[in-house]
Amino acid sequence: MRDPFDKAGRGKAKNRLLDIDSWIDSSLFNLFASAGDRWESITIFFRRFRVRGFRRFLVEIADESVTIGLAGMVVLLGLALPAFEETARDWRTQGDFAVTFLDRYGKEIGRRGIRQTDSQEIDALPDNFIKAVLATEDRRFFSHLGIDFVGLARAMLENVKANEVVQGGSTITQQLAKNLFLTNERTIERKIKEAFLSLWLEANLPKKEILKLYLDRAYMGGGNFGVTAAAQYYFDKNAKDLDLAEAAMLAGLYKAPTRYAPHINLPAARARANEVLTNMVQAGFMTEGQVIAARRKPAEIVERNDEEGPNYFMDVAFEEVKRLAARFPTRTFIAKTTVDLDLQRAAEDAVESNLRQYGSQYGVSEAAMVVIDHEGAVRALVGGRDYGASQFNRASSSRRQPGSSFKPYVYAASIEHFGYDENTRVTDGPICLRSGGRAWCPRNYSGGYAGRMDFATALVRSYNTVPPRLYAGYDGLEALGGERIEETARKMGVTSPLVLNPPMVLGSNGMTVYEMATAYGSFMNAGLKLDTHAVMQISDSAGNVLYDYRRDRPAPERALSERTAGVMNRILAQVPERGTGRRAAIEGIRSAGKTGTTSAYRDAWYVGYTGNYVAAVWYGNDDYTPMRRMTGGSVPAMTWQKFMAYAHQNIDLRPIPFIDNPLPGLAVAASAPAAAAKGDAPAPAIRPKTLSEQAEQTLRALERKLREAKPVTPNQVVAARAGTPEFAR
Repeated sequence: MRDPFDKAGRGKAKNRLLDIDSWIDSSLFNLFASAGDRWESITIFFRRFRVRGFRRFLVEIADESVTIGLAGMVVLLGLALPAFEETARDWRTQGDFAVTFLDRYGKEIGRRGIRQTDSQEIDALPDNFIKAVLATEDRRFFSHLGIDFVGLARAMLENVKANEVVQGGSTITQQLAKNLFLTNERTIERKIKEAFLSLWLEANLPKKEILKLYLDRAYMGGGNFGVTAAAQYYFDKNAKDLDLAEAAMLAGLYKAPTRYAPHINLPAARARANEVLTNMVQAGFMTEGQVIAARRKPAEIVERNDEEGPNYFMDVAFEEVKRLAARFPTRTFIAKTTVDLDLQRAAEDAVESNLRQYGSQYGVSEAAMVVIDHEGAVRALVGGRDYGASQFNRASSSRRQPGSSFKPYVYAASIEHFGYDENTRVTDGPICLRSGGRAWCPRNYSGGYAGRMDFATALVRSYNTVPPRLYAGYDGLEALGGERIEETARKMGVTSPLVLNPPMVLGSNGMTVYEMATAYGSFMNAGLKLDTHAVMQISDSAGNVLYDYRRDRPAPERALSERTAGVMNRILAQVPERGTGRRAAIEGIRSAGKTGTTSAYRDAWYVGYTGNYVAAVWYGNDDYTPMRRMTGGSVPAMTWQKFMAYAHQNIDLRPIPFIDNPLPGLAVAASAPAAAAKGDAPAPAIRPKTLSEQAEQTLRALERKLREAKPVTPNQVVAARAGTPEFAR
């Protein structure tokens, strides 16, 4: 029997659901209707602000400016982060080390760092000097926030009028940011970092401290950093005692320390000081009557040797000292370095003479060179053409594409991992590989292809299609890949970041001249990694030896097997004889090496070695402007040859490992270099005789015995004079 309330209950539930549905529908309708009314009210309200005609154009511009400005702020924040990372290190104390440098024979060559006594408070410096610096370098220093847009606009206007660069727009804060955190490399990235760091310095330091740091750390010629060192060097007086003429001469050095250094070119220094005096008058800091005496009686300097020290080398050695001596409590050191001043001058002359002769022809303005001996000692280092104009060290800090001079790492990796040799057959032919999502199809310099050949011919002739085939595994050979190439290069001494892709085999990654010379040293060193060093010994001010390379050097590391080193030496020795580096051949002396030229001729290299030295040479422009078809086999090879011909005179010649057939006339070339001069060409310079390797070992043994000997007491001296046996005891 059915429940009489069942039908009625279902009806009530149905009505309840209908009520709920009706409520939902009405609520949604009211919500949307209300929203529509509100939106219409808002629209009517904003219609009051509608503009037409020219006003609308201005509003649109303002809207777009806000949008672009917000996007620009995001971009600027992204650019600022790398700059602010530079401030994370202990930048305040980075100059606390004070180091006196000696060459390999113990002669003082210069100093680096700032002693506490070298730092002068701003208020202790002469008012005339401060005014001279501000009038010349940054007249609005105390009013701008790190970047002087007014001064920048004025400098640009003056440069346009003169049709050349006559004024710079960098403020003192920007120059300090560069000196503290950055290098002198001329790149957009560096300028962006410099701008952000300038703002950061202004926000974190008072103006007087910024000026003090700048005056303490700026290079002022003669190997001197800071006004106190410069005042002592040029005038033999304390900075606080400078008169107006001397202050003007020092203030004039900041623009070009080498060009206006008074110990090198006193007339130019005095002319520059006269310009500084004019700047002081124009800035309103002094009147013409106040400076007339300084114009009539310019500053006199202390007589100094007009020879600049090896500044680029000392910068590298200073970094090495700071790394080695960080664990010692003292901060004042004497460092005996590895530099040989004869070789240093020869390297500088080889670079400068070729730049003078061929710079305009090839459109090249800079070069760098590093020379290392068979024990890893850096004997010469050229970081650029003019240290006073730019302290940026192109030998140790600039990463440039090595081009084909990277190929020996590729061949060495193939030989090391797969057991190939100089007779292994490869093919020079068309090839395309995927790189970065697109096809990469390298071609030879000549444009054609040579077909089947052996390893030796492929590397000696520098065919560009063979290394990609080794990378990918063509011609029945094993695929090498980027990881094996990187592993081999790292073992040999390459430290720069490497992007592992097919173009790496042709030198697409940037590398320094310093590490290229180090890595090629593994070939010269029979496969052992060259332990490159610029410092032999570090002592404190009392003469106590804190570090000695011969005592503390690490154990040798093997980078390549002797078999691989032998194969590579036999191949690379043919490059100066029948390959792309024939201009590097040294008469009577066997050498080996490799040329390198990058796309668009932005970089040109020659890296080579004998049994005695390995040297890397680079030519290019700081702004990456292409040269006029300069190849590594032209001026770089000629520079290398000129230096090596000098360096191998009057020394014990060492053969390249695993090469048993030295060229005829080896001894004659070593003892009679003048015979190399032909026609009307001037005879090459003759290198002074140096200690033989045996003599050096004897002197080193004597030095060890003297250091180990017990000190003589006064009683023993008295006994010895009296002829008693006390001294023997």
